[in-house]
Amino acid sequence: MPIENIPEIYFEKKNKPQDIFVYDFKMTNDVVKSKVNLSMNMFSFLQVGKKQVHFANTSKAVNNKQSLLLKKGNWLWTELLETEAIYYCKLFFFSEKKLTDFLSKYTNDVKPYKEDVPYFVIENDAYIAAFITSLSSNTFTDHSFSDALLVLKFEEIMLYLLNKYGSSFEYYLHSLISKEVSPFKSIVDSNVHSNLKLEEIAFLCNMSLSTFKRHFTNEYKEPPGKWLQDKRLQKAKELLQAGDLKASDIYLDIGYNNLSNFSVAFKKKFGISPTDI
Repeated sequence: MPIENIPEIYFEKKNKPQDIFVYDFKMTNDVVKSKVNLSMNMFSFLQVGKKQVHFANTSKAVNNKQSLLLKKGNWLWTELLETEAIYYCKLFFFSEKKLTDFLSKYTNDVKPYKEDVPYFVIENDAYIAAFITSLSSNTFTDHSFSDALLVLKFEEIMLYLLNKYGSSFEYYLHSLISKEVSPFKSIVDSNVHSNLKLEEIAFLCNMSLSTFKRHFTNEYKEPPGKWLQDKRLQKAKELLQAGDLKASDIYLDIGYNNLSNFSVAFKKKFGISPTDI
């Protein structure tokens, strides 16, 4: 699956960088775990559909009752239609420069803050709903004062969220300009029991698959495919022994596309089929 460079693929003038940018995103087909290189921090104001984002160490799913503020980085996006025939959200991007200017203008000089979660969940309310309605890419491309308007809209939502969430949001904003990168082992260990494929975990580590495999073998002294399979099958055995779940309930969550492949791998490792537990 190709990597999408966002927001660059939405720019009309590809060679003209923008510090603040609005894009109305619409889609008529489900997309599962698309690879996204997000080069700017971004508000995702979902209006119709469901969205899940896989980060290096965690994942988060939201519907149209919540919005997400996402830190720039390599993420996997799943975007799903609901009862409507279209998926629709408004994306609001901003550069580190604009964020730094805003923090200098309106917030305290807090110490560098390490934030392990690369997203902030916003509970939508009447004010935010009105703000989303006012946010349209057409408005800000046709208007002669579009750049000035965008800065005002950016400051508006930031100030409102600072007032709504207080210090937790302020600290999170400061974490967005942190240069820390999640360590390799932390990303791998956080996805041991996920259903992500090797190439998807490699992408979250910002590595090619071949580099990831080489780095993994040096770190764990075992090829990643076998290591992950053993860990996930062991987890499956523990879940089945607990007695609350059947094989059909868990095979997708531990990385198998169908029940038959899971059953074969399980029996090969433990000598018994999942239904025998």
